[in-house]
Amino acid sequence: MTETPLDKLGPVDYLVVEFPAGQSTFTGEMIDELIALVDAGTIRVIDLLVLTKNEDGSVDSVELSDIPQLGELQKLEAELAELLASDDVEHLAETMDPGTTAGVLIWENLWAAGFASAARRAGGQLVADGRIPIQAILALVEADDRRTANGA
Repeated sequence: MTETPLDKLGPVDYLVVEFPAGQSTFTGEMIDELIALVDAGTIRVIDLLVLTKNEDGSVDSVELSDIPQLGELQKLEAELAELLASDDVEHLAETMDPGTTAGVLIWENLWAAGFASAARRAGGQLVADGRIPIQAILALVEADDRRTANGA
């Protein structure tokens, strides 16, 4: 991360995946998919941590570098920038329910780096971005299927 000139960076995104109390089983499947995205050059992992929101609302965070048995994630650990400050962690944890555990992933979209760099060189700047939740897309598809089934 630190070796990439700022004018060459792609868009950076984050996500928080929450697991209900007692179900915080980070499976090997998730790690395999993350490693596949990195190996394919699709993304570069910038930061990765685990948050636990206790029943009293307090938050514990663990950086990847603090986990003793990393397995396949070991090759990512050396590249991490550990960008999140304690205020960031607290802000992200506000979205979590008490008693839950969450994985936080921050990544650079390498697939878009060339386009983003070209836009900046042309004087452009990102003024908005967003995501459409998969639940919204599924609801639209289901509604369309119902309309089609009803002859609309």
